[in-house]
Amino acid sequence: MRASRFFISTLKEAPSDAEIVSHQLMMRAGMIKRLGSGIYTYMPMGLKVIRKVEAIVREEMNKAGAIELLMPLVQPAELWQETGRWDKMGPELLRVKDRHGRDFAIQPTSEEVITDVVRSEIKSYRQIPLNFYHIQTKFRDERRPRFGLMRGREFTMKDAYSFDRDVEGMQKSYKIMFDAYTQIFTRFGLKFRAVAADNGAIGGTGSHEFHVIASTGEDALVYCPTSDYAANMEAAEAIATGTRAAAGAALTKTSTPKASKCEDVAKLLGIDLKQTVKTIALTVDKEDGSKQHFMLLLRGDHELNEIKAGKVPGLAQNRFSTEAEILEVYGCKPGYLGPIGTKAPVTVVADRTVALMSDFVTGANEVDFHYTGANWGRDMAEPAIVADLRNVVEGDASPDGKGVLAIERGIEVGHVFQLGTAYSESMQATFLDENQKPAPLQMGCYGIGITRILGAAIEQNYDDKGIIWPTALAPFQLVLCPMGMDRSELVKAETEKLYNAALEAGIDVILDDRGQRPGAMFADWELIGVPHRVVIGERGLKEGNLEYQGRRDTEASAVPVAEALAFIKGKLAQ
Repeated sequence: MRASRFFISTLKEAPSDAEIVSHQLMMRAGMIKRLGSGIYTYMPMGLKVIRKVEAIVREEMNKAGAIELLMPLVQPAELWQETGRWDKMGPELLRVKDRHGRDFAIQPTSEEVITDVVRSEIKSYRQIPLNFYHIQTKFRDERRPRFGLMRGREFTMKDAYSFDRDVEGMQKSYKIMFDAYTQIFTRFGLKFRAVAADNGAIGGTGSHEFHVIASTGEDALVYCPTSDYAANMEAAEAIATGTRAAAGAALTKTSTPKASKCEDVAKLLGIDLKQTVKTIALTVDKEDGSKQHFMLLLRGDHELNEIKAGKVPGLAQNRFSTEAEILEVYGCKPGYLGPIGTKAPVTVVADRTVALMSDFVTGANEVDFHYTGANWGRDMAEPAIVADLRNVVEGDASPDGKGVLAIERGIEVGHVFQLGTAYSESMQATFLDENQKPAPLQMGCYGIGITRILGAAIEQNYDDKGIIWPTALAPFQLVLCPMGMDRSELVKAETEKLYNAALEAGIDVILDDRGQRPGAMFADWELIGVPHRVVIGERGLKEGNLEYQGRRDTEASAVPVAEALAFIKGKLAQ
């Protein structure tokens, strides 16, 4: 490709609404152009990257035995109503009506459609296992679209869905896809981590997320450096070690004026924050109109994990208690609540760590007062439920017993799920087994955020000059920058010779024949992030050399003209 025949549109400054590095650099490099809130046009330079991402994904999906099809963007409401997700998805699901008043969804995902396809096509156990995939536009009506392609409303995803006869078969298909994803992200040239995850709104039994490691990532990834344990913060298990010590202090009602937070109480009393216990009041509304009140207890320095809390028996549909409910149940405003002396019955759920504490400090259910020296069994009943309620912290024991936990940031770009029969049962997608008896299909679901990969890759690979693409994802692998090509026949001849040789060798090369000054030319390609650059100048040619510089190199190096192509091939192969 010649730059004069391609579309290159770079900016010196990023638009004011570009919040994070990847958004800023993609806008400046002319890769995307904002059309509306969370909606972007993919410009030629950005589309080239997307196509490279798609090509790697297709190659590995095909190699893993998946079969490509293409499902529609617009889907009938009836399918979503069959699974209950028409109402469950909420406002993120964009709903539209056609001219006849019929309801449709602009798909955010395709579980319903693929299940409908398969239930009409699969009749016998002889037809499975099967795995279908597509690469398609998605739309999710985000409340607050931001961060460019990282959290837009319209985006491109690869969805795959496996169908098996039994759980063992589903797990085998899941492992095949897990391995394929590992190979995909390895080929991208990105540092990534696969972590155990919660299934969330998709449903099912087990899942893993694939994260690109980046300090700017939204997600906290928990792992053990000395073992294979890894999970996202939502799913990471918090282990409580040791045993509860015997009570050593008397229960004392202590004045704590204006100290409504554990941090304030600890400072006022001159104690370690770890000796305090905080209360979180939750309410569950029953179908008969009654309410059940829950008191969640966590150590003062720990944070509630709402996903874990939602899995506690009875808390699936919880909400935070209102101030009126708190006054009714505890007889006190928030900030001084505790398990000793509530006005109304409340179910106490203690985090594992709290259940092992003794001589702790907790609210006295009276403004400006806390109890010190509180102990289970002596001063209050043992908790009704002991559960893992908190986020893990660095240094916690690893759940596999092989070390302690560390935490790093990541950007979720892929997710694999064991769906089981979550959709096949609700949509009656069955097959006939060897005994001609119907059984529900066991499903797996596997997604990769195609366009999100661009943002994640940049968040991991950039400097003060611009993007630094891994070679596999770069819009061009190599840029040739001739100095005064229009004035020097020698430069022109050698440039054309190397350009044609690179094309013949299958290298994705662009020749910058725009006639720009060296500084402007170099700045463009450093901003765009092409990983390999060769400068052809008359002075160097007279010495028999070209000038090579990798995007991460601090200095250029001279390469003999006769060895240039072999040298470049070697760099691309690294």
